[in-house]
Amino acid sequence: MSRNVQYLLAERPVGAVEPKHFRRVEVDVAPPAPGELLARNHWLSLDPYMRGRMAAGKSYAKAVEPGDVMVGGTVSEVIASNHPRFRVGDWVVGSLGWQTHATSTGEGLTRIDPTRIPPQAYLGVAGMPGATAWIGLLEHCAPRAGETVVVSAASGAVGGVVGQLAKMQGCRAVGIAGGPEKCRFVVDTLGFDACVDYKAGNLYGDLKAACPDGIDAYFENVGGVTMDTVFRLLNAFSRVALCGLISDYNAVEPYGVTMMRSLLVNRVKLQGFIVSDRMDLYVKAVGELVSHVAAGRLKYRETIAEGLDAAPEAFIGLLAGRNFGKQLVRIA
Repeated sequence: MSRNVQYLLAERPVGAVEPKHFRRVEVDVAPPAPGELLARNHWLSLDPYMRGRMAAGKSYAKAVEPGDVMVGGTVSEVIASNHPRFRVGDWVVGSLGWQTHATSTGEGLTRIDPTRIPPQAYLGVAGMPGATAWIGLLEHCAPRAGETVVVSAASGAVGGVVGQLAKMQGCRAVGIAGGPEKCRFVVDTLGFDACVDYKAGNLYGDLKAACPDGIDAYFENVGGVTMDTVFRLLNAFSRVALCGLISDYNAVEPYGVTMMRSLLVNRVKLQGFIVSDRMDLYVKAVGELVSHVAAGRLKYRETIAEGLDAAPEAFIGLLAGRNFGKQLVRIA
């Protein structure tokens, strides 16, 4: 009988995540019961939201309990099925977690075509991160042609899509990223008009120069000093889509925002959002994104860790900004 390798949450982190917060176990692969399927996971998505699921505080989704399999998006192949809607050989995207195999009732699983675009793209540019970018930008930032759209973490899985979609809307797209290599990628490969290196030590001056007409829409992934700096350059009646605050996720004490006055003076609309709240738009978003990827209109980059045993360190690196583009784990 095959063995299922799993990574469990061993204990809740206080501050930075460390390898000790995960525990590796092996269990027998269970055959599917009536109405279930058995899947072999080929790809695992690592995303910043997982840090919040490791904590016990109030959040938008149920926390992972110590001893539970870590949550995570997966691309998987059905290898046995007693389910009326799924057959052996089907490829599916869902959330089967940090493990090599999983049984499922089929809830939350969607069949995909692994020949149209690379299967792992359904976890990134054409998956949850891409849909997050689509919904946050088009629904909450509501950009108009000629406006300036700024996005933080611009070389990441969400930010890179935001800027490319903004360009499709006829906007000036300005990214914020860490380091000259990432900034070159954002401009030269993704097609942004400009990218500011926050590590260069002159974020306000460089961002002001890149946005001579101010900022009309801001897609926030980072928070902290970056967010405060952008707030100084917002135009009247600008829109902010608050998607993530990765700079705060390992913090014991949250960052204190100092530029709230800008939101009042400029009558800014700020909307925090979670992509799962808009499942009414999710299918449409993914459909458009798959078409863009298949046609070569959306570019992306991946950082791939090899093997499930690499997942903890890869996740720790993601939270520290060591990945470039979408962080994935190739399981099988």
